[in-house]
Amino acid sequence: MAELATNKKARFNYELLDTYEAGIELLGFEVRAVRSGFAHLDGAHVTIRGGEAYLLGATISPYQPSNTPKHYFPDRNRKLLLTKKEIIELGDIERTKRLTIVAVSMYNKGKRIKVAIATARGKKKFDKRETLKKRDAERDMQRTLTKYSE
Repeated sequence: MAELATNKKARFNYELLDTYEAGIELLGFEVRAVRSGFAHLDGAHVTIRGGEAYLLGATISPYQPSNTPKHYFPDRNRKLLLTKKEIIELGDIERTKRLTIVAVSMYNKGKRIKVAIATARGKKKFDKRETLKKRDAERDMQRTLTKYSE
């Protein structure tokens, strides 16, 4: 299970609650681009419209720009493949609980490309500062441990 793209800011900007695994509907040349590392999930999120889930804000740059169709738009909305039960559940969460659904990562699972999505609650500024402080403290502890263990 190789990770192809990650949304690094998702864990910093949001408190992730529940995670789901979804398939993604891609065109043939997009699959090759994703496997080659041309996918970016920065700012990607999911919306539920008409009983279907769509990934918005994900960018898949063309693998070979000269062989890509002229009308190709890298930031287009892509349909996510979820069960009806999951779509209804995510739609209710989005509407009633006012939570955001963010794309966390894109990875291979066998021959298929999957997207890990999570329901998330936005962090406040002081929560982000606290996260940074914890990360810095852990980094300093690791440095001192490695320094004295040598």
